[in-house]
Amino acid sequence: MKFLIVGLGNIGDEYAHTRHNIGFDVVNAFVQKHGGSFRVDRLAYVADIKWKRKTFICVCPTTYMNLSGKAVKYWMDKEKVLLENTLVVVDDLALPLSKIRVKPGGSDAGHNGLKSLQEVLGTRDYPKLRFGIGSDYPKGHQSDFVLGKWKKQEEPLVKLKIQQAVEVIEVFAAQGIATAMNQVNNKEFSL
Repeated sequence: MKFLIVGLGNIGDEYAHTRHNIGFDVVNAFVQKHGGSFRVDRLAYVADIKWKRKTFICVCPTTYMNLSGKAVKYWMDKEKVLLENTLVVVDDLALPLSKIRVKPGGSDAGHNGLKSLQEVLGTRDYPKLRFGIGSDYPKGHQSDFVLGKWKKQEEPLVKLKIQQAVEVIEVFAAQGIATAMNQVNNKEFSL
């Protein structure tokens, strides 16, 4: 069984560990937990993980958010990974910081990375792990908020949720998306 685990984010130090790059942070944590390391490859940072007789191709696109679909399609085709075995980890403004949501499909919700995936893949029906980042920003400052760093008081909860998201990736691969959804979709995360 082969899985493609995609973390959405932007390359460059100025974007590192921002809310918009939580996809990178989650996939990086998954790779670290399983003793892997990233290499620079075509359109992405890529790591190969073997776990429980499953292969994970972990990808963080280097195309910038708006062209994420190009990298995802390339790696899906190259590795011959089924759409339903592809999990995209993404930040979500519509979810509070206390939430993680797994879905088998759904709209791009205005997210440029998901918009790119939908255009390139020709469907919105692919598994997503949406990491709630909240929407605590003044009107008109959405971009600053999304591209901003976590507040000090948010960091412990973010770390806890990253660990939980790594477990969700494992459950998704080992037990299926329905089990992963049941495990986290109605859960409130707090310290």
